[in-house]
Amino acid sequence: MIHPATRRTFLRNTALAATALSASRVLGANETVRVAAIGLGGQGMGNAKRMAKVPGVEIAYLCDADTAQLDKAKLAFPNAKTTQDLRHVMDDKSIDAVVVSTGNHWHVLASIWACQAGKDVYVEKPISHNIWEGRQLVAAARKYGRIVQGGTQQRSDPFHDELKAYLDSGTLGAMKYVRCNHYGMRATIGKRQTPITPPTSVDYNLWLGPAQDVPILRERFHYDWHWNWNTGNGELGNWGPHILDDLRNVVFRDKITLPKRVLAGGGRYGWDDAGETPNTHFLYYDTGVVPVIMDVHNLPRQKGMKAPDVYRRRRSSAFLIIECEGGYYAGGRGGGSAHDPAGKVIQKFKGDGGGTHAANFIAAVRSRKSSDLKAEIEQIHFSSAWCHLGNISWRLGQAGDLDMAKARLKDFQPWQEVIEDLPAHLTANEVTLKPGDVRVGPILEIDAEKETFIGETATPEALALLKREYREGFVVPEAV
Repeated sequence: MIHPATRRTFLRNTALAATALSASRVLGANETVRVAAIGLGGQGMGNAKRMAKVPGVEIAYLCDADTAQLDKAKLAFPNAKTTQDLRHVMDDKSIDAVVVSTGNHWHVLASIWACQAGKDVYVEKPISHNIWEGRQLVAAARKYGRIVQGGTQQRSDPFHDELKAYLDSGTLGAMKYVRCNHYGMRATIGKRQTPITPPTSVDYNLWLGPAQDVPILRERFHYDWHWNWNTGNGELGNWGPHILDDLRNVVFRDKITLPKRVLAGGGRYGWDDAGETPNTHFLYYDTGVVPVIMDVHNLPRQKGMKAPDVYRRRRSSAFLIIECEGGYYAGGRGGGSAHDPAGKVIQKFKGDGGGTHAANFIAAVRSRKSSDLKAEIEQIHFSSAWCHLGNISWRLGQAGDLDMAKARLKDFQPWQEVIEDLPAHLTANEVTLKPGDVRVGPILEIDAEKETFIGETATPEALALLKREYREGFVVPEAV
């Protein structure tokens, strides 16, 4: 086993790439692809089951730092080996590919280790916890010649090609701007006076991995890690990669890697809890082509109602709204519709939500062609980075008010509208805004090629948030 203490030395060995390649099994057309599922929460089990349905795939190894999760997974895959330590998976030469469905903080390191061990990778979104490490994963995929797919399954929905052709036809006219929304309900995660004790079934050192060992003051150990920066990326990092990947794919055809500028604001309202990420988040992305507004709400339509918020006349599940001179498109996972200026439906689109995404990954594993992937890792790195950029602007923000937020882009009406919508949304949830309650971030300028900030906003504080500090033994390497 390549233990963390010796990994840095091992990485400097120039023969590592050849070692990784020799560790890879050469699969025949009809040979079983043996897959390890790493991370076995709700999404992890869903990924494992979807992968298992692909002909010629065997879930041969189960891995989770929590033995309780392993015990549940073993019921679905009784013949699979089990381990709490993902390094055992990397050492097993019979494993061809891994599915990484861990917490966000583990995504890149687990995937890099798999690439170094000669295994292909399917990694959940966001594919990274920060922008720098996402680029490191892309570098590892290239160096070791691995097939690496991001978990943005909508890339495999065939209706996207139909939608692109429709937009190109000019029926809706030129695009004016795009509105991306996610209105989904969450609940408070509570706030403890004393740190939570991890379940006895959890190997906490392995669960933490690259993250820092800081007190956990939320009530629930699993899942709610999403709402703390140490391990998660908030709702923007949770649903944002799906929505912004659709934006990049459908609207910009992947020609826009990163935006030129980003601005964010909002706050965490109605919950006095241990969460750090905003539950109401509005953003602006300057692409230099078509401007983009994004709005994220985790509070319901009104307090006590079990229904999410809605945007104008569009259905709540429509998270991609393309406003054009001759109408608009509104759609989400699995379909959408084009409308004339009065809102009348003029074309419907029906898809499958990306149901063939796992099969697409396995097909590329067999063909050894990254070009066969619908969600090749570099494109999903970019889409994840859009989310990280929005979070960075918010985290750097100052305590302000609605007027301060509006003044950031006083001449762009869609931005004014998203700010003006906020009071009504909060009032419906019995939240009263006080001075300083609206955090307003800076407009960050971005060098897309170098994946860094430039200009006056390239402050030490901003640059530091492109990366993170890693725990000893679980460091994402500078040289992959």
